[in-house]
Amino acid sequence: MEWIEEIIKKPIKKEIQTDGRIRFWGYVSETKKYFRIITLSDGETIHNVFPDRNFKEEIK
Repeated sequence: MEWIEEIIKKPIKKEIQTDGRIRFWGYVSETKKYFRIITLSDGETIHNVFPDRNFKEEIK
């Protein structure tokens, strides 16, 4: 839950889906993986969490 809370607070990327759900991406150094978290439109209720193998961090 700590990883999830941290990613939602400080996401690398955030995107609102057409159905109102919100996608958050973040990196978890302990696992060396990027995770995608999907919440309901309230931005708090967790719908799904999974490692996102296809996520590429954008270089700014």
